[in-house]
Amino acid sequence: MSESRKDQAFTPYPDDPVARLLEWAEQIKQYEAISWERMPEIDLYMDQVITYMDKQLHLFQPSENGKLLTSSMINNYVKDGLLPRPDHKKYNREHLAGLMVIGILKQVLSIPDIAALFKALSDESSVEQLHDSFCSIQKAALDEVSSRVEQTAAHGESQLKRLAFTLSVEATARQAAAERILSELQQERRKDKEK
Repeated sequence: MSESRKDQAFTPYPDDPVARLLEWAEQIKQYEAISWERMPEIDLYMDQVITYMDKQLHLFQPSENGKLLTSSMINNYVKDGLLPRPDHKKYNREHLAGLMVIGILKQVLSIPDIAALFKALSDESSVEQLHDSFCSIQKAALDEVSSRVEQTAAHGESQLKRLAFTLSVEATARQAAAERILSELQQERRKDKEK
C-alpha cells in the first residue's frame, strides 16, 4: 500500500453517508480541546505549531484538503496584534491557546471581531482562564450537536437534511447575535474613549 493511502483516514462505509455522519458524530463526541495543562510546555517553531494545530483542529476543517491555519495566517495574526510576537521564532502555550480559539471562531466571526473579543475578555481573565472556558463551552456544544446528529440519523437522510437546515438557521441566528453584541459593546467603548 502506498504511503499516501496509509495516511488517509479509514472510512468503513465509504458509500453510506449516514454511517459516515454517525462516525463523525462519535468523533466529535469524543473530542476534547487540549487543556492548558496538557499543552506543550516547550516552545514550538512555526512548522511544529502548524502540525500541532492541524491535529487539534482536524474535525473542524471544512474539507480534508482545507486548512484552518497556515503560517501566513499566523504571521498576519501576530502583525495585527491578535497574537503576541513569538520569542525568537518560538510559540508558547499562549499562542497555541489563541490559535485554537481563532481557528474555531474565524468560521463565524471576522478577525476584527475576534480581536475585539480577545481584547475585551483579556481585560477580565487570564489567557489560561479564557482557554479553559473555551474548552468547556466547546465541549458542551459538541456534545449537544453530536447527540442531535445521532438521534436524527436513526430517521434517515431526509431528517438529516432537515437537521442540516435547522443547524444552519440556528448558527446564523447565533452568529448575528454574537456580531451584534460585539458591535454594540465596541460602539460603547468608543463613546467612552471620546469622553
